[in-house]
Amino acid sequence: MIRPVKGKTPRRPVPKKPSSNQKDPVGVYCRVRPPATEDEECCIEVISSTTIQLHPPDGIKANRNGEFKETQYSFKRVFGIKTSQVELFNDVAKPLVEDLIHGKNGLLFTYGVTGSGKTFTMTGSPGQGGLLPRSLDMIFNSIGPYQAKRFVFKTDDKNGMEIQNQVDALLERQKRESQQSLLKTPSSKQRLDPEFADMINPGEACKAEGVDEDSSYSVFVSYVEIYNNYIYDLLEEATIDLIKPKPPQSKILREDQNHNMYVAGCTEVEVKSTEEAFEVFWRGQKRRRIANTQLNRESSRSHSVFIIKLAQAPLDADGDNVLQDKNQVTVSQLCLVDLAGSERTSRTRAEGNRLREAGNINQSLMTLRTCIEVLRENQMCGTNKMVPYRDSKVTHLFKNYFDGEGKVRMIVCVNPKADDYEETLLVMRFAEMTQEVEVARPVDRPICGFTAGRRQRNQAFKEELSRRLEERGGPINADGASVIIQLLQSFPPLPPSEITDPSDDQTLPRLIEVLEKRHRIRQMITEEFNKTANMMKSKLQEFDGNLSAKENLIHDQRGKLGEKDKVILNQKTEIDRLEKKSKMLEYKIDILQKTTNIYEEDKRSLQHELENREHKLQRELSEKKRMEVRMQGMVTDVKLKWEKECERRVNAKQLEMQNKLWVKDEKLKQLKAIVTENKAEQPGKPQRPSREKDRVAPKRSASPSPAPTGPPVRPLHRRSHSAGGERWVDHKPSTNLELDTVMQPNLPNAIKVSAPSERALSKCDKYVLTHQEIASDGEIQTKLIKGEVFKTRGGGQAVQFTDIETLKQELPVAPSRKRRSSGNDPPKDAAMDGDWTDVETRCSVAVEMRAGSQMGPGYQHHGYQKRRKP
Repeated sequence: MIRPVKGKTPRRPVPKKPSSNQKDPVGVYCRVRPPATEDEECCIEVISSTTIQLHPPDGIKANRNGEFKETQYSFKRVFGIKTSQVELFNDVAKPLVEDLIHGKNGLLFTYGVTGSGKTFTMTGSPGQGGLLPRSLDMIFNSIGPYQAKRFVFKTDDKNGMEIQNQVDALLERQKRESQQSLLKTPSSKQRLDPEFADMINPGEACKAEGVDEDSSYSVFVSYVEIYNNYIYDLLEEATIDLIKPKPPQSKILREDQNHNMYVAGCTEVEVKSTEEAFEVFWRGQKRRRIANTQLNRESSRSHSVFIIKLAQAPLDADGDNVLQDKNQVTVSQLCLVDLAGSERTSRTRAEGNRLREAGNINQSLMTLRTCIEVLRENQMCGTNKMVPYRDSKVTHLFKNYFDGEGKVRMIVCVNPKADDYEETLLVMRFAEMTQEVEVARPVDRPICGFTAGRRQRNQAFKEELSRRLEERGGPINADGASVIIQLLQSFPPLPPSEITDPSDDQTLPRLIEVLEKRHRIRQMITEEFNKTANMMKSKLQEFDGNLSAKENLIHDQRGKLGEKDKVILNQKTEIDRLEKKSKMLEYKIDILQKTTNIYEEDKRSLQHELENREHKLQRELSEKKRMEVRMQGMVTDVKLKWEKECERRVNAKQLEMQNKLWVKDEKLKQLKAIVTENKAEQPGKPQRPSREKDRVAPKRSASPSPAPTGPPVRPLHRRSHSAGGERWVDHKPSTNLELDTVMQPNLPNAIKVSAPSERALSKCDKYVLTHQEIASDGEIQTKLIKGEVFKTRGGGQAVQFTDIETLKQELPVAPSRKRRSSGNDPPKDAAMDGDWTDVETRCSVAVEMRAGSQMGPGYQHHGYQKRRKP
């Protein structure tokens, strides 16, 4: 045996509600608010009665690189800026009011951005009443003559309705009137409430058709707001405490026995006229939370819900009173919801309470969007995901409507100004998604099983009775109580019957006469009553006979009606099939229309891209022509430059060749002078010169010679720069070998480094690199590579090499003398003494000494040679 867990109440089984297989999509309408000024930039264009086009402003299109494009959105109907409140009510709210009178529920809410006209659409202004006052006016125009007396219908605080008899209702009325008279105190209103007569023009009143005249009606209204995800009753009469005022208490949502959601403890006021209902609404409207923001002077900070509940029950068999059966009471309600507008805090610059209010508003609207998305996914994809109704009080309160408890209508209000483009785009996407959600169509509810026309027959019977009584005893009102009073008044009054004198013989005869007269009148009335009763019996028998005949006729008619019903059912089935087919075709047409629009957009985009590419190609062609002209000019300039450079190089080469030729001439002159001098000193047999003479000979050969007539030899680099005031970077790699030579570069005020660095180069003007390599004879040869340091455009340092000095270390004995000592050459001693009779040897030594004499300071050594290289 399974026992229930303690502390948990088992859930009641959900009763099966009458449902219909037919579904209707959520009706979404769009209303465009007129722009504030005529020159205001707009982003919405009404194309047709069902389509609008949304195009981005120029600023957004430029900033987002074409991310936003022109889009079209379709609705059940689009109301432009010239649409009146009457047209909007007739198309949107009037069908919902007719369903309310026929026992069906309805939900109508306005949705949009802050300042888009939602409150004006729902409430209106004097002379332009909105949906709410027009709905109240239509309800009371339709059920006005058939309303029950006050307190005949009574709420049971559990979303149900009870029926009281006439006596209890009378006592309740008297008690309430006494309470109101005690509580009513004279007070001056600070703000005049608008009159209902100012809201709707007299010619705009409307009335529903097909009202059941054999039922009695009563209207109850309630008004709540959802503020920061809490529910507050706007009609609750709070006790006034001047010392410690209490804040309004929030209400909770509960589920009734039929699993419908309702606000527990909410005040429901019974109203009997349009003016009274509008007065109750305005009393709650003054308590609603509004605030001044950057976008709207009177911005709604809460979602308001005005609930109109209509209770109806059939009359009894006599057609006088309401049938005392709670199961026969039908309750239907119409919810008019004014949602608060979504807003971005970056635009409203909200802080503190305003920021918290905006966050809760956006969160509840986001929950509504999420519920719509899940419903759409479940219906289109066949999934069974849980719809998050409980995440917000708004969706939790109206979840029954989306589950098939009534029709759902939404009016999307948009502001065409360009500043609201991005918010309006989100609203359009949500509205487009909402249209794809389908809600089950509610079924008709039978009111009662009595024959129709009881109220009319009872009224006709009273009129007939009063007419006959008028013929008998004068004019008599049709009301039964007034007939009895007039009959009693027709009796002669009783004379005074007090006898004060024993000899009084007039009082008793006069009293007897009056009593006899009254007796005769009573007998006459009795006879008339019997005649009338017999006549009524005969008529009733005749009526019963006619009724039996009519019943037979009705039975035959019912049979025919049954056949007709079958035909109608078949026709309805065919109509449903055709409607489904029509809906499918409309859906395909919509898909094709959307596909066509997509193709048209692609075509426009491709044409635009083609035009851009053509413009780009033309620009490239013109740029190419300009580049060709520019390149031709550059080629001409470069050609002229290189011609000048070639001419300069040819001149330089000619000068170099002339210098070489002059050097050869100088050598030949020196050789000629040496030969001539030797012949002059030794005309006979050649003698061996001494060592001192050999040493002096180069000095004599260095005697000044005549100056050449041609251009001088390439001038040597002045060595004073390396020893002057300029700073050098002396780069000596750590791999160099110390040769212990006498001749070393003397660079005063130099920075010695083993690796070049930008910091060292930035402080100096000259650069020298000591490089060692193996010469062809196997000796180590040292090269001093010199250059100039200059700054680059990028802020760095660069070195341009300008000169190379070669330092070569040799043995004291010349290689030529070594070669001469081998073979048949003279002995080594003779060579050591300096037998310089060889002219070629003497010339080479002379040239070598002459070159050594031209070396810069710090290089005075005959064992080293210097070579300049460009």
